[in-house]
Amino acid sequence: MITRREAALRLDIPLEMAHRHGLPARMSEADFEAIDASPPPWLVQSRANRTGKKPVWVQLVCTVCGFTEAARPKKWWPAFTYLSCDYHDIAELPVLAAGFSRREYDGIGSGFVGIVDERVE
Repeated sequence: MITRREAALRLDIPLEMAHRHGLPARMSEADFEAIDASPPPWLVQSRANRTGKKPVWVQLVCTVCGFTEAARPKKWWPAFTYLSCDYHDIAELPVLAAGFSRREYDGIGSGFVGIVDERVE
């Protein structure tokens, strides 16, 4: 059995779309394979509308401990140098290179901090 969230991840669609189009909260692997192999019209349209510019899901990975989480990327997210679980200390990240400054972005996924190292000019 897989959850609706797992089905959305594997179909590469937003969770809201999976719910809106009636994907059950839990489904068998066979039911999922049937949807993926012979997609309903709404899924065909969704796949046709993809531009490839913005991914539907991204895999967040903590630089410190390797914890991973799939999340929907937000428009305001910059290109992160590192991601860290929000309970790790900043000192656990790789040392900041000379000539760079570090910015932190809270609220990434369910419990990550995004780190951006930028060259100081």
